[in-house]
Amino acid sequence: MSGARQTPLTCGGHTRPVVDLDFSEVTEDGFFMISACKDGRPMIRNGQKGDWIGTFEGHKGAVWCARLNREATRAITGSADFTARLWDATTGKEMLQFAHDHIVRTVAFDKSEKRVITSSMEKLIRLWDVNHAEKEILRLPGHTKKITSACLAPNDENIVISSSEDKEVRLWDIRSGAAAHVRTFDAPVTSMQATSDGEHLVVTHGHKVDLINSSTLDSVKSFEVGCPINSASLNPDKTRLVCGGEDFYLHVIDYETQKELDVYKGHHGPVHVVRYSPDGMLYASGSEDGTIRLWQHEVGVEYGLWKNLKASE
Repeated sequence: MSGARQTPLTCGGHTRPVVDLDFSEVTEDGFFMISACKDGRPMIRNGQKGDWIGTFEGHKGAVWCARLNREATRAITGSADFTARLWDATTGKEMLQFAHDHIVRTVAFDKSEKRVITSSMEKLIRLWDVNHAEKEILRLPGHTKKITSACLAPNDENIVISSSEDKEVRLWDIRSGAAAHVRTFDAPVTSMQATSDGEHLVVTHGHKVDLINSSTLDSVKSFEVGCPINSASLNPDKTRLVCGGEDFYLHVIDYETQKELDVYKGHHGPVHVVRYSPDGMLYASGSEDGTIRLWQHEVGVEYGLWKNLKASE
């Protein structure tokens, strides 16, 4: 353990558990962060400082998932009100609704931002054309329990990747509608996130975090943590992994040695989501305690609102 004292920034505003976070890429105005919360009011913030910018008003139930496009000009959210909604992220105005028959649990853009992928509690994945939101392009049934993540493959527009509490990660070929590859884990998959280069997937299941190839689902690395893990994120240069779960802590792991470097306490409830910023200088966590916290990648570095801090032993 390094013993460095971490001073996280706390982002208030939400009144119920924060269950999802996402960052834009770095734009000419910096980068931005969106949060999904059971209070039904997704928010957009300055990603470097955590300052509130706006709230997307309109959902009639808990919001379970949220994503920004690369330029932070569009957002998509999914809710317990049986809708996914597309928003103008610069004005906060709703642009489209995608109707579902059950609670929407995951949302994502494709690279072109002309298609959207969603999944719901019906255990169905849906692919949508944003120009024809009244009807999905494709349905992908097959998972037998709740889907925990679904996205279009970063490096192949014909492949959908999904994870589920049925312990599976699947690669779907949308041309045939069939699962091209299936990887089964030893516990329900609680989250899946593509690395920034799209080459790997960070998969959490039970007390483990696995890094797998995004094209073949073959194992690359595996990390074991001392509690059930809900989410994990790998920094852009692939040197450090951060994960959070049921013990309220953030666990920082060296990618090469697989050794735990630090454990940070700040939340007062289970950690539901962890995301690295696009510049790799911070990571954000969302918790059952209703807060978002921003943490330094390198403790003591002057960055954003962290000024003249020293890493103390």
